[in-house]
Amino acid sequence: MLVLTRKLDESIIIGDNIKLTVVEIRGDQVKLGIEAPREIPVHREEVYREIQEENRRAAQAARLSDLSKLIEERKE
Repeated sequence: MLVLTRKLDESIIIGDNIKLTVVEIRGDQVKLGIEAPREIPVHREEVYREIQEENRRAAQAARLSDLSKLIEERKE
């Protein structure tokens, strides 16, 4: 993990098209501004993990559905 120190209004550039800027520092919280192309999803980690879990559940349900269809076809 790369660890960098930034002050208020200072930025970090990732690649050619992502910019993180320290917008506000209040107590133990830091607000970051993120400039990235629309096609690059940006999520808080807890939201990202929930999306991944939901995708996993949906894929598993789809596999079960496909299996059920296959079983039904073989019965015919």
